[in-house]
Amino acid sequence: MTRTYLIKPVLDYKYPAITHGDGIYLYDEKGKQYIDGSSGAVTASIGHGVQEVIDAMAEQSKKVSFVYRSQFTTEAAEQLAKKISEISPGDLNWSFFVNSGSEATETAMKIAIQYWQEKGMKTKNKIISRWMSYHGITMGALSMSGHIQRRERFEPMLENYPSLSAPYYYRDADQRTIEECDDFYAQELEKEILRIGKDHIAAFIAEPMVGAAGGALTPSDGYFQKMKAVCDRYDILFIADEVMTGVGRTGKMFAMEHFNVIPDIIATGKGMSAGYTPMAAAIVSEKVMEPILKGSKIVMSGHTFSANPQSAATCLAVLNYIEKNNVVENSAVNGAYLKEKIRELAEASEIIGDVRGKGLFVGVEFVKDKLTKNSFDRALDVVSRIVQANFEEGLLVYPANAGTDGIIGDAVILSPPLTITKEEVDELVRRFAMALRKVERELSKNG
Repeated sequence: MTRTYLIKPVLDYKYPAITHGDGIYLYDEKGKQYIDGSSGAVTASIGHGVQEVIDAMAEQSKKVSFVYRSQFTTEAAEQLAKKISEISPGDLNWSFFVNSGSEATETAMKIAIQYWQEKGMKTKNKIISRWMSYHGITMGALSMSGHIQRRERFEPMLENYPSLSAPYYYRDADQRTIEECDDFYAQELEKEILRIGKDHIAAFIAEPMVGAAGGALTPSDGYFQKMKAVCDRYDILFIADEVMTGVGRTGKMFAMEHFNVIPDIIATGKGMSAGYTPMAAAIVSEKVMEPILKGSKIVMSGHTFSANPQSAATCLAVLNYIEKNNVVENSAVNGAYLKEKIRELAEASEIIGDVRGKGLFVGVEFVKDKLTKNSFDRALDVVSRIVQANFEEGLLVYPANAGTDGIIGDAVILSPPLTITKEEVDELVRRFAMALRKVERELSKNG
């Protein structure tokens, strides 16, 4: 075998080579078909091989693919920023373009800190975040993340920002109502603010629905209203990390629209480019921009490829495609259908403990005992078994953490392209059921 020079996620694993994609499907070098049931990493939101986007990419490449943001602007970047202003809630009108979700959340953090600096409050430079959260792999973004396994190698270099519980009603609502849970979460935030001191806290950051660290943990309708009220009471900004959930994934353009709360800053990515180019954004409100516009007039962040016209034109084509083809509505309708079908599987399954999510962002948590909700022993590595069994059936699912401590639990996320049809959902569920039965048989043999 010819040696590889590519650093892959697992260095000694032999990954199949994908040759092409079409809609919700991917095909490897041997001709095997896979349903992209995870949209890669919850990214390929309009499917593969969309000709309109490909044409826009080619057209922009004939004009100019790169200019440096400190020297020029371009029509493509200006139009993309305008489009994002139109689709974003409230006064979230300003876009800072970056290359990845990690950069988007880190830029949001920097802008939040700068906002207070411009207002003369230079001590407000800490961020409050939650355990069972993931905001990215750069050092600033990782400092805000409560994903223990991804933090542990770098813990001595990270800030200790995670301190709060995520809304996890499957486990937290056994002894109290959901409303009582929400009151506890809000009180927890207030206590943390009082411990640190509001004059030292710039912002609270949260995913509207927890992704990799929680398997689509979904809050109640009132959770974010209570959390935002605490932030407002103590002059703390709210950053919504919509890198996974933004741009239609949950059946709304932005997931925060489900909860009737408008953040001060939104970080988004993934679905914004649908995987056709590396691009993400920090979307900033007029309120946050105002003191910067009146003060330094410079947002202290940026990357070489920020706002490059090639990526901007590509993202604009993606957003236009989403609007023209009612993709967000399709996400809501077929997402509800997918969740219904997985819940039907759960009723007969020995190991599915919870099914949660909104739109085409559906989390499935696996447990050893459905009555006690005890998780499987970590040594069994159930989530890897589930992922591998689905892979063998030609279905890609996204692994996630779960459980009382966010480490020992097992979950996956089903997040196919938002363009999936009802018939394709049926085929996805059929493959998932086949893989599920296989893993259940294996676990039964192991006792």
